[in-house]
Amino acid sequence: MIAVGIGLVVVATVLLNGLSPAAPTVERAAVLIDSVRRGDVVREVRGPGTLVPEQIRWITAQASARVERVMSESGREVAADDVLLELSNPDLQIQTMQAEQQVRQAQIDLLNLRTNLRSALLTQEGTVATTRTQFVNASQEGAAADSLVKSRLISGFEARNKQAQAQEFTTRLRIEEERLQLMRQAIDSQIAVQASQVVQLEAIAANQRARLRSLQVRAPETGVLQDLTLQLGQWVPEGTTLAKVVQPGKLKAVLRVPESQAKDVTIGLSATIDTRNGIVKGRVVRKDPAAQSGSVTIDVALDGPLPAGAVPDLSVDGTIQIERLENVIYSGRPAMTGGTGLVSLFKVEPSGDEAIRVPVELGRNSVNTIEIIRGLAPGDRIILSDMSAFSTADRVRIR
Repeated sequence: MIAVGIGLVVVATVLLNGLSPAAPTVERAAVLIDSVRRGDVVREVRGPGTLVPEQIRWITAQASARVERVMSESGREVAADDVLLELSNPDLQIQTMQAEQQVRQAQIDLLNLRTNLRSALLTQEGTVATTRTQFVNASQEGAAADSLVKSRLISGFEARNKQAQAQEFTTRLRIEEERLQLMRQAIDSQIAVQASQVVQLEAIAANQRARLRSLQVRAPETGVLQDLTLQLGQWVPEGTTLAKVVQPGKLKAVLRVPESQAKDVTIGLSATIDTRNGIVKGRVVRKDPAAQSGSVTIDVALDGPLPAGAVPDLSVDGTIQIERLENVIYSGRPAMTGGTGLVSLFKVEPSGDEAIRVPVELGRNSVNTIEIIRGLAPGDRIILSDMSAFSTADRVRIR
C-alpha cells in the first residue's frame, strides 16, 4: 500500500508538471473590446491649441525713458494715433538739440565753402586774364625784337631776352589755365562732400527727432490694446515691448500636434476647430519645420464666422483631416502602440471567455482608428486596453 501511494504521488507530480500554468484573469468591465470592421476611414490628427490674432502690432520703446503718464489700459479698444503713454528722457532732448546744432553748423560750412571756392575761382580767372595780357605783350615784343635785330636797331642780347620773356609767359599762361581748370573740376567734388555730410547730419537729426516724438506713444492702428502693464515712474530700456494692438475679429488657431502624427500634415488640408462653444472650419496655412517638446506647431486659418466668446488665447481643440481610406480593414486604435508596424494584440475567442495573443501588422492610423494590414479579419474582436501587465501571457481569461 505504501508503494502504491508513492507511485500515485509520482504520477500526479509528473502530470501536474506537464500542465500549462493557469491563464491570468481580467475583468470584462476593465478592458475595452472593439470589433474589426471593413469600410472607409477618414484619417485625422488632433491636437490642442489656442486662438491667436492673425495680425499683431507690437509697440516697442525706441529710446530708454521713464513712464510719466498712462493714458489707456489693456482690453480697451483704441483708434489709430491715440495716445497710450507719455514717456520722458531729458538726455534725449539734449541729444536732439545737439544734432540739430550740428546740422546748422554743417549748412553754414557748406555756404562758406561755396563762397570761398567761388571767390578763389574768380581770383584765378583774373590771374589767367592778366597772364594772357602779359603773354600777348611779350609775344608782340618778341616778334618786334626779331625785326629790329635784323635792322641792327637793337642788340642780339636784348632780342633774345624779349624772346625768352615771350616763352616764359607762354608757359605761365598754360599753367594758370590748367590751375583754373582744376579748380573748376574740384569745386563740384568739394561741395558734394560737404553736402553729403549735411545730408547725413540731417538724417541723424531726423532720427533723433523721431525718437523724441516716440516718447509720446501712440496706437499704430485701430484694434484692442493688450499687454500694457507699465506703471508710473517705471524705467523702460530701449527695445522693451510696451504693448500690442490686435484685431479681435481676425483670429487663427495654433495647434500643437504630436510629432509622430504631424509628419502627414501638409499645407492646405481642411480642419475643424472646437471652441467649446461651436465648431469652426478652417485650413492649414503653416507648419513649423521643427518640433518642440514632442509636438509640432501648426497654424490653421479660420474660414467660418467665429462663435460667441471666441477671444484671443482661448483654448481650443483642432482636428485635421489628412486623407480618406477606402475599403480597408480597421478597428479602434489600441493603447500602447507605437503606430504602424508589427505588434501583438489579444484576440477574443468566439466564446467571449478567453483572449489569445496574436501578431498583427498595423498600417496607417487616425485619431481613434487604425488600419489593419494582416493578422485579423472583419468580425474579429480585440482588446484595445493597455495589456502590458500581461506581457508574459499568451492567453487571458475574461470574467
